[in-house]
Amino acid sequence: MTATIHLPPHRLSAASQRLRDEVRGFLDDELRAGAFVPRCDAWMSVADPAFSRRLGARGWIGMTLPSAYGGHDRSPLERFVVTEELLAAGAPVAAHWIADRQMAPSILRHGSKAQRQRYLPAIARGECYFAIGMSEPDAGSDLASVRTRARRVDGGWEITGTKMWTTGAHFAHAIVVLARTDGSPADRHAGLSQFVVDLPAPGVEIRPIGTIDGEHHFNEVVFDAAVVGQDSLLGERGAGWRQVTAELAHERSGPERYMSTVPLLRAWAEQVRQRGDAVAERELGRLTARAWTLRQMSLSVAAALAEGRPPEIAAALVKDLGSRFEGDVVETVRRLAGIEPRRNGPGLEGLLAEAVLHSPVFTLRGGSNEILRSVVARGLGVR
Repeated sequence: MTATIHLPPHRLSAASQRLRDEVRGFLDDELRAGAFVPRCDAWMSVADPAFSRRLGARGWIGMTLPSAYGGHDRSPLERFVVTEELLAAGAPVAAHWIADRQMAPSILRHGSKAQRQRYLPAIARGECYFAIGMSEPDAGSDLASVRTRARRVDGGWEITGTKMWTTGAHFAHAIVVLARTDGSPADRHAGLSQFVVDLPAPGVEIRPIGTIDGEHHFNEVVFDAAVVGQDSLLGERGAGWRQVTAELAHERSGPERYMSTVPLLRAWAEQVRQRGDAVAERELGRLTARAWTLRQMSLSVAAALAEGRPPEIAAALVKDLGSRFEGDVVETVRRLAGIEPRRNGPGLEGLLAEAVLHSPVFTLRGGSNEILRSVVARGLGVR
């Protein structure tokens, strides 16, 4: 017998609409002031600490954290509304994105009191940024094949190994490292632990990895017998796999998994409106319908998080379908817009060039789509 993935519809409240209007007003003011230019994939590649601090001052970072830790006691659904508007506007949110999306919930759930007090208020103010040390060389999407080692030494832990594709490590204030503390790589999911390592740190080298657009988003982070304090351990020793799996639900289910190219879609929609092209109108309608369906799915996952239900399987499904949608937006606009993409060009030309260069990574980051389908198949009981 196979299971089903239950994604019940969810309707946002009137209060959520008022919050949405407030965020839109703020973003309109920022655009008029020239504070940012809409960008595709801005959640990963456009970091602006000053913008993050302005969001923090408005209470739009760390929204779901308790007020005791500098948060705002709001629901995941309210955070969903703010996130949607920031992504639709192509706002520069990469500086705080990882800290707000997954490290704040993880530290709140697994961290010690000292770790919560140290990191969470700063995250909520938009002043503390995190990188994620999960992927490793030669491992592909096999997250469980961790070779990075952490061993007990006097007063703490010594970490040795290399992490790849660490987004934003070059400006992050801390990195969360998944390392093997017990057993061997053959043990797979057992014997893994997480550590919070402040950056920069002795024994930790951050090497840039250039991307096809010539920019610097990713890094290779090398831990050469780096010694960290005993209080760097996040959660339980040996519980790293369970903790990381829970974090990935936050990483894979958010609106950024289908909204990275929405600024491009919006700019193209304006062109279609002006031209009155029937073929383009039909394709725009199809993409809009898919976006609406993905939105309902993502909203359902946010509702599950709000109710404390495990959303891992549904999150994997949203990420698989959403990242393919992002690529289809790029291909459709490139086929029908009748323009040449131009890097740093104005409006549609520049957005299309940016999206074309970023599109190869859409189905890879956050776990490749092949891995996610395996997660979904296992959840359905067909694998």
